[in-house]
Formats: sequence, structure tokens, C-alpha cells
Amino acid sequence: MADTELDQMSEEERRMMAEWEAMADSAEDTPQPVMDEVPAVSGSASGSMDSDGGGGTRILNQAEIDSLLGFDGDGHQEEASGVMALINAALVNYERLPMLDVVFDRLVRLMTTSLRNLTSDNVEVSLDQISTVRFGDYLNSIPLPAMLSVFKAEEWDNNGLMVVDSSLIYSVVDVLLGGRKGTPSIRVEGRPYTTIETKLVERMLNVALHDMSTAFDPLSPVSFKLDNIETNPRFAAITQAGNACVLVRMRIDMGDRGGRIEILIPYATLEPIRELLLQMFMGEKFGRDSIWETHLTNELYMTDVYLQAVMGEKTVMLRDMLNWKKGTLVLFNTKPSDEVELRCGDFPMFAGPMGQKEGNIAVRIERYIPPEKE
Repeated sequence: MADTELDQMSEEERRMMAEWEAMADSAEDTPQPVMDEVPAVSGSASGSMDSDGGGGTRILNQAEIDSLLGFDGDGHQEEASGVMALINAALVNYERLPMLDVVFDRLVRLMTTSLRNLTSDNVEVSLDQISTVRFGDYLNSIPLPAMLSVFKAEEWDNNGLMVVDSSLIYSVVDVLLGGRKGTPSIRVEGRPYTTIETKLVERMLNVALHDMSTAFDPLSPVSFKLDNIETNPRFAAITQAGNACVLVRMRIDMGDRGGRIEILIPYATLEPIRELLLQMFMGEKFGRDSIWETHLTNELYMTDVYLQAVMGEKTVMLRDMLNWKKGTLVLFNTKPSDEVELRCGDFPMFAGPMGQKEGNIAVRIERYIPPEKE
């Protein structure tokens, strides 16, 4: 039966069966590599191909590995390239608030003056970056030790976070306690901050919060009050980990000393003034020009306005009016005791009784006529 079936097979089928049997035999005799022609990631500085021709493995050099993982030449991870770019691509792009740039630019100028008065030193405050982060990711990225101060926006009924790094803490302590200029501050790591250090940094934080309140005043009056200071990020959880926040990074330099201060404000805190922050104003005074307003007000007060006293109105047919001649008598229904309406153009403005004064007809204004609503 089997011989009969083999006889009936075509020549093409016999050839294909022979090829399958040859492939099975070669697979049993010769072991195949598990990963063939797969790029191998290695820290080797060599970027050449293996000497065996054809399907050799590709070895990446160190520069290619760093570029793939998103590291720059100094070993710092960049968020805009490599694997980090793929991770951050999944984040939600929150709306940009243009007025925040104006507010924090004003805050930089105010803090520069205030900290100079506080420390009696040459202080320079600069704005590094305004970005959007998730609260949980930011807490995990804070370099410790640091001071995390929780402040409350009383009018907005919500909280924010102000983080002072270790370098700035010791610099402020050194300056306020009379440290010698030109010498870097001594950093003592591995211990909690003392009460004196906390109180001195608290003075600087109160100055910064007062300046931030002043910076927001032209936009919306708000008072920022220091609530508490923590050194453990777990105790500074002011919102949920997945909520979006505005992160403002600033650099404070005091000669050879200095450090960073970061302000974190959740979007929920800024929600009451969201419409104001979306506006596109130019200039320090947020679009208001008091000089032009005063000039325009004074000029309006000196403007001549012509009023018309309407003693009576009557509607007549056009054919009747065409028949009017000199001496035609037109009767109105207005009585001497009725009020006379004063109009500016077509808009009624005032009303009052009519009388005579020094031989002239006069109207005494007794009532203001509000404009009609459309």
C-alpha cells in the first residue's frame, strides 16, 4: 500500500521530502548557536566586527552604550535622549502657563535684593529652569540631606514645597554667622541639622516666601506662610504621587559659596488662578500702564459732551409732514409738569423738570437713566 502511494507521488513531492530529510540530518549533526547575529552589549572599547566573515556578532562600544541609555560624557543621565526619552514620552504634557515665567522672573529680582539685605553680602539669584514633573518622581530624585519646607497658600487653600539643598544650607549658615569671605563653607555630612542651622535657614525661607507673595500680588493677592520644615521626603507629601507639579529651579550664589533652591507647586494649588496664568502679558506690570491710564482719565474728564433736551416726541405720517407750511401748528402731548429727557446722541442720560432761569429755558437734572440691557 505504501509502495503504491510512493509510486503515485510526483517528482516535485519527492524532491521536497529529500530536502526535509537533509535539513533534519544537518540539524542533528551540527549544533546551532542559541543567539546568532544578535548585537551584544559590552563595555569594551572595541567597535570592530568579529574576524569570522558573514554572520559575526556586533559589539557596541562605550559611547554607543551611553547614548543608548541616555547618559552624557560626564556620566549624567539626560532626560531628552535614549531610554529616558522613551519613558518620558508616555508622560502627559500639561498645559503651559505663560504668566509663571513673568512671576518667577520678578521673584528672582526681588530675592536678589532681599537676600542682599539679609546677608549683607553680594548675592546673585538666577532662574535655571521651569518644568513640569510628577510629585512622586520629584521626591525620589531629591538629593539628601536637604531641608524640605512645606508652605501654604492661604487664599488658594493649598500647599507647596520649597527644597533647599545641603550646599545652600551650609552657605547660609556660614554667611549669617560671620564666615570669612573667599573660603568655601564646611560641610558636615552624616548628621541631622541642628536647631541653629534650622532657624537660620528658616529666616531665609520666610524672606523667599514673602518675595514670592509680592511677585504674585499684581496677578492675584496671595500669602505664602511657612508651615513646617522636614528632612525626610516621606513627611513632605503634600499631594498624590501621580499628580503634576510645576518645578522651579533657582541658583543662589554668594561669592564662592552658594547652592540651589527649588520650588514645587502642584497644579491643584494654581487652579484658582489658572485663567490668569494662561494670559499672554508683556512687561513687568503685567500689561497695565498706570501712566497711560491716568492720562486717558484726565483727558476724558476734559472732553466736551453735547446733550440734547427732548421736550416731546410725536410720530406723524410722511404725507402729513409734506403738507406742513409756515405757521402750521403741531400739538404735542407734553405737559409743563412732565420731565424733560436729556440725551447724548441717541442714548438717554438724565431726566428732570423744565423751568426758566434768567429768561432762558432750563432743565434741572434729578434722575439718571441707566442704559438698556441688550
